Amino acid sequence: MPVSAVRAALVTGCSTGIGRATALALDSRGFTVYATARRPETLADLGSRRITTLALDVDDEASMVAAVAAVEAEHGHVAVLVNNAGYALQGPVEETPIDAVRAQFETNVFGLVRLTQLVLPAMRAAHDGRIINIGSMGGRFTFPGGGFYHASKHAVEAISDALRLEVAPFGVHVSLVQPGPVRSAFVDAAVGSMEEAPDSAYADFRRDITDRMHQAYDGSRANLEVTPEKVAEVIVSAATSSRPRARYAVGAMARTLITSRRLLPDVAWDQVMKAAWPTPKGD
Repeated sequence: MPVSAVRAALVTGCSTGIGRATALALDSRGFTVYATARRPETLADLGSRRITTLALDVDDEASMVAAVAAVEAEHGHVAVLVNNAGYALQGPVEETPIDAVRAQFETNVFGLVRLTQLVLPAMRAAHDGRIINIGSMGGRFTFPGGGFYHASKHAVEAISDALRLEVAPFGVHVSLVQPGPVRSAFVDAAVGSMEEAPDSAYADFRRDITDRMHQAYDGSRANLEVTPEKVAEVIVSAATSSRPRARYAVGAMARTLITSRRLLPDVAWDQVMKAAWPTPKGD
């Protein structure tokens, strides 16, 4: 089968939110888009367009290998990889089950790394490729109760920084997108990850985090959040720019907090956190 000259984009986590908006945005810019999700039936409406839908679970090696092989069979290489799949584990460090911590890193870090490893040989051979990792403003600082999620995004920051320099000589660009709160189902999944523990020393803390996260992601507070479509616009810029940036902070909150964390000493930052975000009350 002859290899298509149309640039192919592979996007993970397209069932909702940023991934879905990105698939649509890249399609509108003329890319051949492969939208993926663990459950491909959630992508039926995308499949009704010219977007190709595939099953891809970043926790499953076989599904990643099959998805990359399908794109390469048609196009020779993945021109744009958008590593979007992920979720936010919430809960105090002391009481979060270690298996849940491992699962967080399997999805947010190890799956991202493995899929990147799979697309890179053909990208290098073509001397062409964009890898766009969806991080978070939380990759630059940490909210209490979100230590393991933030740790996974800190890891994505480090991996992206190393990868960017490693693959640049081969014509591959790496960009990191750092959204602030995004209007999507993200918050429901995040607060749903906290196990009920009514007798815990952190019970009130858990409830306070749930309330605070719902406030932060409230659609009426437009100044504190961005839409999936806005993030998708930034991803398209990273995919199409002749000189893509290393980092793209998305939203006023992301830009403000990332800058504040860089400038403030730890003591001052801790005071900001205590004033703005729930912390345990203690005995």
